[in-house]
Amino acid sequence: MRYKTLHLPDFFDDNKLKPRRWALLSLAIAVFVWVVIGSGLTSPNGLPQRAQASAGQRDLRIVVISDLNSAYGSTSYEPEVHQALQLIPSLQPDLVLCSGDMVAGQSPKLTNAQIQAMWNAFDQVVAQPLRRAQIPFGFTLGNHDASGALDQNRRFRFQNERDLAASYWRNPAHNPGITFLDKSDFPFYYTFTQNDVFFIVWDGSTHQIPPEKLAWVERALASTPSQNAKLRLAIGHLPLYGVAEGRNKPGEVMANGENLRALLEKYQVHTYVSGHQHAYYPGRRGSLELLHTGILGAGPRALIGQERRSPKTLTILDFTFDQPDKVKYTTYDMKDLNPVETASLPRFLLGQNGRVMRRDLRETDLTPGEQQLCMNSLGASLCKAN
Repeated sequence: MRYKTLHLPDFFDDNKLKPRRWALLSLAIAVFVWVVIGSGLTSPNGLPQRAQASAGQRDLRIVVISDLNSAYGSTSYEPEVHQALQLIPSLQPDLVLCSGDMVAGQSPKLTNAQIQAMWNAFDQVVAQPLRRAQIPFGFTLGNHDASGALDQNRRFRFQNERDLAASYWRNPAHNPGITFLDKSDFPFYYTFTQNDVFFIVWDGSTHQIPPEKLAWVERALASTPSQNAKLRLAIGHLPLYGVAEGRNKPGEVMANGENLRALLEKYQVHTYVSGHQHAYYPGRRGSLELLHTGILGAGPRALIGQERRSPKTLTILDFTFDQPDKVKYTTYDMKDLNPVETASLPRFLLGQNGRVMRRDLRETDLTPGEQQLCMNSLGASLCKAN
């Protein structure tokens, strides 16, 4: 039997070998599925075993994602975003949270039509699948969604992007399915509840919160629905402290992070959930837990002092209200679905505005050498969380 030599140009010729190419693609997919399931990485229904084991042992399950976007103006999403959206329904969350940057704006060159096209793409890839699965979606707007940056006249530099983001989210067809408490300034500042947990969202698309909005934050946290809830969580795009190389500087974190932390601690907020740094780190400072959500889109960064870039991650938070440690983290690298073990991450990070401890450690767990390293780098006031 004689065989015809297959040349690479022929392989990409739709008219000649389209059926053969699809056959090879199908075979590759079948091999991938066999390898993943056969390796024990997932259960037969595709649900990671670790997540499946704890699926019914909690009061609230939240899946947290962040920074989904690609290059400016892009209407396509990275493979990890699609992978996450395919996986989420099988995780059976009560809520999905997104820490911002759902689209790729913040460019004066983008037309209104281009911005609307990005939100249409987001709706098709992210929002529609969640609505079909009837999974509530809470989110904060990022700097690439609706930047709050001001010009020299104290006006929004990207007013059109903020207007179009608000128009998308205020459209009844795009209802995120959450139970609102205060939506008077949705989608920039709002509160909602889920499974007896109070959520407050502020506009962290820039580093400053106006005084009148900060007063609203305190009123909301002091409110009866907030204080009667089992737990309180806050969500904003920029973090309180720097954790990533290239983002550990003023303007890339919230201004007055220590004051904001004190405010959240005053009203016993359990966790502040943020994005923007493009690196995953489950931290704490003082009594406030800090989830620095990893990226799913383009441009992952390394944690401070690390060489390797942080993986693209999806995090599952399982809350059990009557347990001393009320939340269990399960985080996956979305490139290969391998778990990201907390113990594999740095014990602490020395950001320019304060030390962040890994969430499973306390300051008393640090060695004298580790304590001295912080003192030498930051000084006493930024090492100790009062």
